Amino acid sequence: MNNNKISIEDVPLNNFHQLMTLRAGGGWILDGYVLSIIGVAIVQFSGYLHLTSFWQGLIAASSMFGTFFSGFLGGLLTDKFGRQRLFFVGPILFIIGSVGSFWTESAAMLFFLRFLVGVGVGLEYPVAGSLLTEFLPQKNRGPRLAALTILWFAGAALAYIVGNAILAQAGDNAWRYVLASPAVLGALLFLIRLGTPESPRWLVSKGRLAEADKIIKKVYGPSFSLENMPKESEEAKVSLRDLLASGYGKRMLFVAVFWSAAVVPMFAVYSFAPIVLQALNLTGEWASLGSVAITVLFVIGCIIATRLIDTLGRRRLIIHSFLWSSLALLGLGAFSHGSPMLVLVLFGAYAVFIGGAQVLELVYPNELFPTEVRAFAVGMGSSLSRIGSAAGTWLVPFSLASLGIGYTMYAAAAVSLIGLLASLWLAPETKGMTLEQAASLQR
Repeated sequence: MNNNKISIEDVPLNNFHQLMTLRAGGGWILDGYVLSIIGVAIVQFSGYLHLTSFWQGLIAASSMFGTFFSGFLGGLLTDKFGRQRLFFVGPILFIIGSVGSFWTESAAMLFFLRFLVGVGVGLEYPVAGSLLTEFLPQKNRGPRLAALTILWFAGAALAYIVGNAILAQAGDNAWRYVLASPAVLGALLFLIRLGTPESPRWLVSKGRLAEADKIIKKVYGPSFSLENMPKESEEAKVSLRDLLASGYGKRMLFVAVFWSAAVVPMFAVYSFAPIVLQALNLTGEWASLGSVAITVLFVIGCIIATRLIDTLGRRRLIIHSFLWSSLALLGLGAFSHGSPMLVLVLFGAYAVFIGGAQVLELVYPNELFPTEVRAFAVGMGSSLSRIGSAAGTWLVPFSLASLGIGYTMYAAAAVSLIGLLASLWLAPETKGMTLEQAASLQR
């Protein structure tokens, strides 16, 4: 067989692809864990540190601020200096921020350390997402990128399971061990990523053809070369300003709006899950079981969406996701004082239906932009979405206290409806396309 006729995007999944999925996916497990673990410990450390509602919201949102800062900057640095170099920064920041949280004695210090953890999270989106996207075969790209979101929720579920186990066993200072626990996962992730190569697509975009050819031969076999890599469109060779003005600005708007609409209600729920459930009249065992059950349903929703991503297509999936999740949130607002079972059913419906929008957070931005600005686009989408997430998370305690749970759920529904409208207007279809076809404006 003449491999010179085969595109590297048509090569079947091999052991290297599996290893790269593990290396990138481990970051999403850790991201879900570190961003969710705050909700497990917030009641205990709020009492110990004597936090006001202001500081509760600020600390819960601190990681979002960090993600905003590093998502934008990390995307620029990843496109400029490469994917490989920054692939190890996130795990290091997870370790430093988590270990430091064990000894914190003030609200300001905890805010800073959680901000640092958020910086690590923000780096994962442009770095790991771009690196994995540029290695995966075309027919596996959508499901594999979508599966990263499943791993995020798996990490979130693990945070609630491990965190509650620590709280039950470690006494009054259990919250310190809870907030320090991500350091273990961070160390494991660092070790797993050792030996990761640079993206050949990025090397070619920088004119480093010999290095790119060497990596292609190592990954795909000695009979493969640069001739097997699809050529980037001419659109990728213009400046960032020209790219945004030529039509990619509209795509950037879509990514920022839909990503924000998907994560703002979700992060608000995750950061204050016990408090929100108590406001919805779920107390005691109902609240504990509800937190775990809803997290599991988020995972199930993402699994279902991952299976449908190449069947329904990207556009239909995101429209249906926002439509039905918005209706579930409206139901929570209307029946906020209903029976615990009804509340759990509606909350569970939201968790399942929002899975479609969640899994597309990594698929759409990685497919809609060329190699030159792919990491920037992912980082920008992540950063802009975190502005709303941080504001929404910070305002949850105030909203619950001043407006009540019903109107808080209505506000969450309004955000999801904005995502629906943006998807109806701007969402393109990229199913079945190569990266070059999906990123091109000429289609």
